[in-house]
Amino acid sequence: MARAIIADDHPLFRAALRQALTETLATDIKEAATFHQLLSMLQAEPQIELILLDLSMPGNRGLTGLTSLRSRYPDILVVIVSANEHPQVIRQAMAYGASAYIPKSMPLNELQHAVETVLAGDTWLPEHLVGELALAENDPSVEFARRLEQLTPQQFRVLECLADGLLNKQIAYELNVQETTIKQHVSAILRKLNVINRTQAGVVFKQMLNATDSNTDNQSLQ
Repeated sequence: MARAIIADDHPLFRAALRQALTETLATDIKEAATFHQLLSMLQAEPQIELILLDLSMPGNRGLTGLTSLRSRYPDILVVIVSANEHPQVIRQAMAYGASAYIPKSMPLNELQHAVETVLAGDTWLPEHLVGELALAENDPSVEFARRLEQLTPQQFRVLECLADGLLNKQIAYELNVQETTIKQHVSAILRKLNVINRTQAGVVFKQMLNATDSNTDNQSLQ
């Protein structure tokens, strides 16, 4: 029995997803309308095994939500369901740990098949895009994903704060730790990402993860 959360800010689309998944998942399916609400649910519901994530829901900036979930909850399967069908975005999402990328234009029966495939332990992509989206070893997304995987969950949260332009003192306040601890985390982040300073770390993070066009996610499931 997979326990799932549908994370999307459009009620009608959540209803369509719920209908499609009712036959696939023999469990109660929860819903989140914002990324903050999703994180709160995950803290309160440790049994969650699957998340269907919209890239452009409030609080989720591009692929940062995906990478944040993979860092904090590596055992939870994350399936991207998005109206954005740009090959580079899909390629990056898979490199950063998505188990599947489902365009919102896909028929409901294909969505069901995708979820079944993921729950069986495989990844899933639209058949017509599999060849086009093959990940090359020299793809920057692959290398950056490998570097991100080296960060601890706390270091990842510090990196998010760096990307938002926060100072060490502000980050320490946000995370309720000592400023010296933040300095240690920043040093480790620079080393693991192979960048020379905190500004570069934040810039690289934003460039690699904020690649989606939020305007394309205002479409509905066809």
